Amino acid sequence: MSTRSSWTSIRDEIKRRVQAREVLPGDKLPNDQELAQEFGCARTTVQRAMQELAATGTVVRRRKGGTTVAAHPVTRTTFDIPITRLEVEALGQDYGYFLVSQGIEQISRSAAASFGLQDQPEMLHVRALHLAGNRPYIYEDRWISQETVPEILDVDLTRESANEWLILNRPYSDCEVRFLAKKATPQEAELLETEAGEALFVMERTTWSDSAPITRVRAIAAPGYQLTARAK
Repeated sequence: MSTRSSWTSIRDEIKRRVQAREVLPGDKLPNDQELAQEFGCARTTVQRAMQELAATGTVVRRRKGGTTVAAHPVTRTTFDIPITRLEVEALGQDYGYFLVSQGIEQISRSAAASFGLQDQPEMLHVRALHLAGNRPYIYEDRWISQETVPEILDVDLTRESANEWLILNRPYSDCEVRFLAKKATPQEAELLETEAGEALFVMERTTWSDSAPITRVRAIAAPGYQLTARAK
């Protein structure tokens, strides 16, 4: 193609090829770099289109395994990784943010396992509290690879949350999300103004750039938090 394509036009063209059966269920698609050359765009633009197609069940993306047309397309419930500030403001409440701690530490075993790492390298460990109307909203316990994202070390995390900076500045190629419940530890209970042992809703996200780890975050919501998703 002679003109640069947007991620939406790439998404729509791949979807058209699938619907027209120019590619069949189970067929492997060209890799992101090959598609970027075909569409005359950056690889990150292709990755954004493929993330949307994967979220809606049109294709299946596997780390190191490439992208294939879904064998059995299904309706998926999807959600966007939110900028917490905008999420709070959309509720009509004032947003607040507090950096609890940050430092370079050896990554925990559970975080290393989320990344698929055999060893436990040092990463930036950030703990932060997001507020809604001066009340605790979400507590983040986050690891960020300074090898993949060296710029994060220059960000003033007392003023700007890692959540917002990463979403706006570091696109990912792969993302895994888990939802779980856990009992509040004494520290979590104090920060979220609840009782130790209270059941809390947790969203755990891990992102990569190709196979390089970007961030793994445990976003622990205060009691009463609601998650909204949409079906496609």
